[in-house]
Amino acid sequence: MEQGSRVEVRSRFDDRWSRGFEVAEVVEEGDASRYKLKRRSDGSVLPALFVDDELREEKKRSMWWIA
Repeated sequence: MEQGSRVEVRSRFDDRWSRGFEVAEVVEEGDASRYKLKRRSDGSVLPALFVDDELREEKKRSMWWIA
């Protein structure tokens, strides 16, 4: 993932995916990448770093009812 990518974050509390975040910064640590995230609703950068298995690209919402 790269800076600016819209992502979903897996909650460490209940293992559900949450929308509304984007990658604010990619931090390279050895051979692994960690990510600082920004909440899109208010632009706040979260204080924690996240690893690949805690993130996934944001899925597009289906609009099946529109032809």
